[in-house]
Amino acid sequence: MFFLKKNKMRKKEDESLLQCLETVKHRVNQQELLMNNSIDYHNSVDYRAKAEKAKYLFLLKEARVRKARVGK
Repeated sequence: MFFLKKNKMRKKEDESLLQCLETVKHRVNQQELLMNNSIDYHNSVDYRAKAEKAKYLFLLKEARVRKARVGK
């Protein structure tokens, strides 16, 4: 009985993790696009891009550890 509850919670958290991963990936792509299209950008844009990339890599690593999959 407890295993069913645990599996449902795990599934819900995996879905949340994957949704967050997709959101951060979109932000990383937007930051890279901004940096590539800009001639001269402020240092804060570079710092923000590095922070978003670090978040993305952390979430990606967590998804791999949890073996979270899309559509499962």
